[in-house]
Amino acid sequence: HVQLVEPGGGLVQPGGSLRLSCAASGSIFSISVIGWYRQAPGKQREFVAIITSGGATNYADSVKGRFTISRDNAMNTAYLQMISLKPEDTAIYYCNALQLGANFWGRGTQVTVSS
Repeated sequence: HVQLVEPGGGLVQPGGSLRLSCAASGSIFSISVIGWYRQAPGKQREFVAIITSGGATNYADSVKGRFTISRDNAMNTAYLQMISLKPEDTAIYYCNALQLGANFWGRGTQVTVSS
């Protein structure tokens, strides 16, 4: 079983930056993919970015060029660096880990982009 904790959310002004972290603990072997998803009020949860154990990445079109996902396997931590934030980026951001076909989710962290 994998536990995921996502510190790093908060309030930021439009155009600002924020870095989210996803710390994995528990049975962390064979985590193949770590991803970030988000859910805005009244909307379904949507894909943001993923990174494989080999470092390959993929992004939603809405965040390409603004968000960067990375992972530190030695620290069992993944990051989501967000720049040029927009009000429409406001959402609860969730970390996800895929391990041997099973999905694990963190509790989420609130990101609010507002002046």
